[in-house]
Amino acid sequence: MTEKRTISPWLKTGLELGPVILFFIAYVKLKDRSFTIGGSDYDGFILVTACFIPLILLSTAVLWKLTGHLSRMQIVTAVLVTVFGGLSVWLNDDRFFKMKPTLIYLLFGTVLGIGLLRGESWLRQVMEELMPLDDAGWMKLTRRLCAFFFGLAAANELIWRTQSTETWVYFKTFGLTAALFVFFISQAGLFRDHALPDDGDNT
Repeated sequence: MTEKRTISPWLKTGLELGPVILFFIAYVKLKDRSFTIGGSDYDGFILVTACFIPLILLSTAVLWKLTGHLSRMQIVTAVLVTVFGGLSVWLNDDRFFKMKPTLIYLLFGTVLGIGLLRGESWLRQVMEELMPLDDAGWMKLTRRLCAFFFGLAAANELIWRTQSTETWVYFKTFGLTAALFVFFISQAGLFRDHALPDDGDNT
């Protein structure tokens, strides 16, 4: 098995968010343009999506090479970007790529929900090293995050089906990211009340 390695948090963040930021910049520059390739006309969004697929795969591969590890979320995201981005490009239909966040959040919400029905926090298995919580804390956080993921899926569906592509791109780039940040900030009370005591406290 590949040994897990630690890299700079800034480099890790850059590899994870860099493709999304580049997607947004490229879209803003090309959104009003149309390109004829192989006799077919493609708008800027489709062309940017076509470039985003290899970019996300490259950044994921570099992250795996540097750390020796990929989270389940990173793997699933890369797969869904490839599948639904590829369908959007192949069929020249941006709806497939816009549905990707919905499917990602539905998948994670469902997985967490299945664990909850079994009386388990599967979130704990992937985040325990980052947030040492007691059993009750993990169950509360998992229930809240499960509901939050379903809420994000519903929000993405509402936005892409009722708003313009430009509005959806802004929502995808900034809205969803900000929502995740606000969610975890809002859980400060839970982290405080259910944090495991530091081993050093017993000395």
